[in-house]
Amino acid sequence: MPSRRAVLALLGAAALPLPAFAQAKPRVVVVGGGFGGATCARALHRAGIAVTLVEPSPAYTACPFSNAVVAGLRDMEGQTFGYDGLTREGVALVPDRAVGVETGAVALAGGGRLPFDRLVLAPGIDIVFGALPGYDEQAAERMPHAWKAGPQTVLLRDRLRALPDGGTVVMSVPANPYRCPPGPYERASLIAHYLKTHKPRSKLLVLDAKDSFSKQKLFQQAWAELYPGLLEWVPLSAGGKVTAVEGNALVTDFQRVTADVATVIPPQRAGAIAAAAGAADRSGWCPIDPVTFESRLRPGVHVIGDAAIAGAMPKSAFAANAQAKVCAAAVAALLRGAAPDPPKLINTCYSLVAPDYGISVAGVYRAADGRLVDIEGAGGTSPPDAARSVRAQEAAYAEAWFRTVTSAVFGS
Repeated sequence: MPSRRAVLALLGAAALPLPAFAQAKPRVVVVGGGFGGATCARALHRAGIAVTLVEPSPAYTACPFSNAVVAGLRDMEGQTFGYDGLTREGVALVPDRAVGVETGAVALAGGGRLPFDRLVLAPGIDIVFGALPGYDEQAAERMPHAWKAGPQTVLLRDRLRALPDGGTVVMSVPANPYRCPPGPYERASLIAHYLKTHKPRSKLLVLDAKDSFSKQKLFQQAWAELYPGLLEWVPLSAGGKVTAVEGNALVTDFQRVTADVATVIPPQRAGAIAAAAGAADRSGWCPIDPVTFESRLRPGVHVIGDAAIAGAMPKSAFAANAQAKVCAAAVAALLRGAAPDPPKLINTCYSLVAPDYGISVAGVYRAADGRLVDIEGAGGTSPPDAARSVRAQEAAYAEAWFRTVTSAVFGS
């Protein structure tokens, strides 16, 4: 797997200048101010392109490390990043919501239109309420998903704080695809850490719609070491798939489990503007060209980050940041009438199993046969059976990555 130095160097690649335009600046609109959209907007601006970033929120709330907020290990304020760094650099920010895409223009909720030569969509995810029977917006107030960081994160944290010692916490994990494949298992780990530390007579039950998951051996090894008898994982083959929500109970094919605190991670799809733009297919996600990230359904529109169908590359903040740089370079080349270079992309996902216990998985990807595929032998996971000092070092690497990427994307 890549070294920490290599990973942080790749993050710094956002600062490398793209070839600039000598004449009138082309116009690109970027929708969505998360890790993908903000990175892409900044890179395009540095290439001499007139960029407008459309984002209705005055600040971005990051999902990475939000599980640490749930477990009381981190303050919510540390998850929030404004856009002053981008606007100081010269990126135009429109605080509005994109609601549609016309020919050559983005339609805004406030009634305005933004013309573009190319459009980049980085809308993240939307929760598909109703896909799990009984789980709607009202149910999410009882059983927070917290899969969009913000008020739901705080709600789940506060529910855990109010849990009586000896209570039962139940998690529901969906089938693929969804944002951050290892995320539910990091959440389970950190909730277990919270219970072990503050509510030691309580239990955590993880009901999963899958039989396997990212970094499974590493997680299960850690659970056996750190949380024996406290955390129970129930896979699909053992009846773990949740089929409905009824009141405070989660229903599977074999049991009805009543929870004192429940967190339901429901099915997801690309953010609403993707469908409104005609860039999402029947799956709810966006098929893209792996070299340019241009939509296969809507020419001139590019899709990056969680919303994209990116082949072997998972939906993560690291991936969105990497895809944004590749997309920006491709858009700049296309606007000059040049052929974009075939990309190589990297993704590293860190997970905390405890505050001083980190694990990771890394992959390197290339375009082949119309999709992004793994470069065999180029990735890997944290070593199994590593010393606790190694796990503590990986936890420190995770913190360093988060500081580095948020500074690169939102800082200055």
